[in-house]
Amino acid sequence: MTEHHPRNRCISSLALVLATGLLISACSGGDKAPAASTDTTANAATTSCPGDNAGLTLPAGFCATVFADSIAHGRHAVVASNGDVYITIEGTRPQRAGQTPSAAATPSASVVALRDTNSDGRADVIARMAGRGNTGIGLANGHLYVDEGTQIVRYARADSQLAPTAKAEVIVRNIPLDPGHRARNFAIGSDGALYLNVGSATNSCQQTDRGNESPGVDPCVELRTRAGIWKFDANKTNQSFTPAARFATGIRNGMGIALAPDGKLYATQHGRDQLNANWPKIFPTTKYSAENPAEVLLQVNAGDDFGWPYCYQAVASKSLVDAPEYGGDGTKSARCSGRKAPVAAYPGHWAPMSLLFYTGSSFPAKYAQGAFIAFHGSWNRAPEPQEGYRVVFQPLTNGATNGEYETFADGFAGVSAAEVQPGTAKHRPTGLASGPDGALYVTDDLGGRVYRITHRGAK
Repeated sequence: MTEHHPRNRCISSLALVLATGLLISACSGGDKAPAASTDTTANAATTSCPGDNAGLTLPAGFCATVFADSIAHGRHAVVASNGDVYITIEGTRPQRAGQTPSAAATPSASVVALRDTNSDGRADVIARMAGRGNTGIGLANGHLYVDEGTQIVRYARADSQLAPTAKAEVIVRNIPLDPGHRARNFAIGSDGALYLNVGSATNSCQQTDRGNESPGVDPCVELRTRAGIWKFDANKTNQSFTPAARFATGIRNGMGIALAPDGKLYATQHGRDQLNANWPKIFPTTKYSAENPAEVLLQVNAGDDFGWPYCYQAVASKSLVDAPEYGGDGTKSARCSGRKAPVAAYPGHWAPMSLLFYTGSSFPAKYAQGAFIAFHGSWNRAPEPQEGYRVVFQPLTNGATNGEYETFADGFAGVSAAEVQPGTAKHRPTGLASGPDGALYVTDDLGGRVYRITHRGAK
């Protein structure tokens, strides 16, 4: 998928490439788009809430509009105290087999920065920071932090400056990237701790990855540098990735990672695949493989072990059970002793991409007691219907669930339930962020849309 913006077709004298690696492109009036621009961002829905809520289904009283459009490959997001929105652009993924060159073209930016200058609920200024981005992004201590795949960098930033011009400083280098899960999303605590997700290199640590009846490597040596959360100092430059910095282990891919208002760390995990495809004698039905394992929400403390690859969360028993690669049959749990159980579980393969604890004041009070999770949507539930493609709210109290999860925003796929597939869906929710006015932003790495969700009762 290639990003298209009329601003990029402006005369070259309006494009400024700075020595620091920053690229800002715009069409007139500095980096502000002209009123007559044909950019879909400039023509996006306003805060007057269109009748279709930008195609989404929301609880009563909420309104969704399009803050920006055509932000291709957009992953995680963060909003500054002045309302500027920053989105990482995935540029590290290699071209996949059968993918056309145009669809796999490397984006021209690591981060896209968006600003709403007239408070109409849509971005009218776009700035692009040159480089190759990945997934994670953060703001802390006057800096913008960016995941570049093999390293985390930061840029000094003032609120008056949409796109930082300072030279990038390397915070963590030599992070393993290939093969396997590539997102290097992170969260930064008020104490300056940087918690980094490094997903697994394999599906289930088999001797032959995703091989039929291939047993697991025992012990799983990749746990030394993968499938866990690592802890670094967000204020210290030139740190090197090391096994010694591992904070928690047994997390296959913690794509959502966030600190709760009480300072506790949480993460969501993408569960393993192919129980039926790799182990048909043990799991003879595709339905079991479609529903298992559950996707999970984890509360993460130093030294925790959540069980991957030896265990997975079974839906029916609501417990950790042994993986077939390690002698499991869907009920045994000998290898799961001492592994930490999840806080909450969700349907299999929904793919939780981001996690947000809402700290704004414009939503009803209930939303301050829990977390939002963006589910990208499944690809591997066939022949059962594909599911997910939504944002849910999980009520929490004192670190424990306080009720079942609720679907908060649905309809991203834009097609009927029977037609939902990764190849037919129009949008897939990816990143979550909240603004200083309490608005909730949702990115979409398939259709390139940025949604802005507000509550109509907000002042």
